[in-house]
Amino acid sequence: MPAKLSNLDSVFSSILNVALAGVGIGVVIMFIVGGYQFMMAGGDKEAAARARLTLTYAVIGLIVALSAWIILALLGNFLGINFTLFTVCWGTGC
Repeated sequence: MPAKLSNLDSVFSSILNVALAGVGIGVVIMFIVGGYQFMMAGGDKEAAARARLTLTYAVIGLIVALSAWIILALLGNFLGINFTLFTVCWGTGC
């Protein structure tokens, strides 16, 4: 069955869910990579510093993604709009 324009709501919702899942998977992968780099650094201070940066950037990415989600949720509550449910109005009204 071909997609219709009325299904655009579910497409946006699916994209949002996939993006959040991608952020979660990316953070887990970066934690694993940073941990591996840290374990393999041994006594090399430069390698340990690179590993720390990898872990730091993973945490910063997680904080930024969660902050964006929290800001959207708070803004939605304040304005009375649910940003996670997209509605596309066609024709005379919704």
